[in-house]
Amino acid sequence: MCPATRDILLDRAFDQYGFITADDARSLGVDPQRLVDMERRGTIERVARGLYRFKVIPHTGREHLMEAVLWPRRTRGVLSHDTALELHDFCDINPTKVHITVPRSYRINRDIPSTYAIHHRDLADSDRTLVEGIPVVTPAQSIEDAIDTHVDPKLIDQAIDTARRRGLLRGAALADIETRARQAQLAS
Repeated sequence: MCPATRDILLDRAFDQYGFITADDARSLGVDPQRLVDMERRGTIERVARGLYRFKVIPHTGREHLMEAVLWPRRTRGVLSHDTALELHDFCDINPTKVHITVPRSYRINRDIPSTYAIHHRDLADSDRTLVEGIPVVTPAQSIEDAIDTHVDPKLIDQAIDTARRRGLLRGAALADIETRARQAQLAS
């Protein structure tokens, strides 16, 4: 493989915590077979089908989150629910799984790792953001997800308070979420 091809792939991988997918290679005009060749030479490691990681990129402790976003393949997932609350650092939640939201129409035809919880929902672009380069639902959407899935009300209150103090929720959006949280508490 010519150094230019490796550099093209490596450049994309730097933006993805070292990961590169077969779809990434295709979109960059590189035959995905090149990834298999690079794995055989030890340049990259195979993480899952169609998902590889460059060994030269240092680990940061967040790789598992980017891996989860890339795991669905043909579409990119978005971190959501408990995982989004934790990534936004809103409350003392300790998720037992990495929560990933994919489009409603996306069908997964393989075993889902036991460490993942998959949610199907069509998200508007306005419901997505990046945290440290990782796709995640917005602060408001992460709290709404927590309310919908009956996260402990104390954690929801903590998340709302943190988002308010940081200026991430205000005005009508803040009032709406506070009302939803109160209604959920009364209903339980």
